[in-house]
Amino acid sequence: MSAPCAVRPPLSPRRPAAARRYSRRLSALAAVLLLSSAATGCVTVHGRTALIPSVSKADARKALARFVSVGNRANIKLDPSLNSQVESGPMYTVDESYIRGQHTLHPNGNPQYKPLVLTDTRLLIPRQVGWPKWFVADTGENRDNGRWILVFTHSAAARPWTVSYLVATGAGADPDFATDRQGYAEPVPSAGTSLAVQPGELGARYAAYLHSGTGAAAFAPGPATTGARAERRAQLRPQQGVATQFADETGDPKRYPAVAVRLTDGGALVFFSSQTQREQTIASGTLKVTDQNVTAQLTSPVHKSITEYTFTEEGAEVPPAGAKGGAAVRFLAQISQLIDARGA
Repeated sequence: MSAPCAVRPPLSPRRPAAARRYSRRLSALAAVLLLSSAATGCVTVHGRTALIPSVSKADARKALARFVSVGNRANIKLDPSLNSQVESGPMYTVDESYIRGQHTLHPNGNPQYKPLVLTDTRLLIPRQVGWPKWFVADTGENRDNGRWILVFTHSAAARPWTVSYLVATGAGADPDFATDRQGYAEPVPSAGTSLAVQPGELGARYAAYLHSGTGAAAFAPGPATTGARAERRAQLRPQQGVATQFADETGDPKRYPAVAVRLTDGGALVFFSSQTQREQTIASGTLKVTDQNVTAQLTSPVHKSITEYTFTEEGAEVPPAGAKGGAAVRFLAQISQLIDARGA
């Protein structure tokens, strides 16, 4: 049973003119509200138009528990249809491809899978207007004693919460999230910010850097940047009659929108995605593919060449423009997965 709405006591019969004018305005406003009220007579605040918390803490914890439960079943059964119930966006693209490939190799599932357990969870809930809405769960895990930072996304009121991004950090590498006096996290828009790189542009900037080194000053050295470029240069050298080519692009911004949350230094943790295409061609003979993870994703036979498509979800700390020590993007983590392979 819902609680009754609060009723204001009537004004005193002896009211000055200003009070009477105020009363008339109040009565007009009440009439408008009555037209929009539910059957109970209460006014409902809609997330489509009002600035409200994206989720209650109770519902956030339910979404987290559902993600763990369904995700564990998906990994034990190797059933990618289960992933779609609790995942979306970049995380679903990564996990669906992985589990689909593993199901090809192990059609009876993986009964030895160690169930995921999340502990010591901190919820970062922003206040937002409209859809989609999101919140972040910063939680411990039983994989390698690090932290998982999960972005839960809600595309509409009737839709379930799903995880769209995962960033796995090592112990002690957790970012320092900012909150306001009420404890709410601060969402950062995709454009028009004071960050060194706009969140909505980060995927394209990173793809350009990987492909040609463009904009190197925007990225701090590390495995995802200078290390990835060095590894790629080694592969680009012709070896044993095999030529390799790369192409890079950002994840589709409509299908995989970036999410950014403010950090205490004025920067932001940005969740985004990218895709790499690698083509290998043999000069003579037939190209042999021995990696089972690749053959499990093949959609056409390999003769002279193979093209592999790798999708990556990533999280990076983007500093404010002009930050001390340089305004370089620092990657926290990446999760890459081969999502398609085509022979020719």
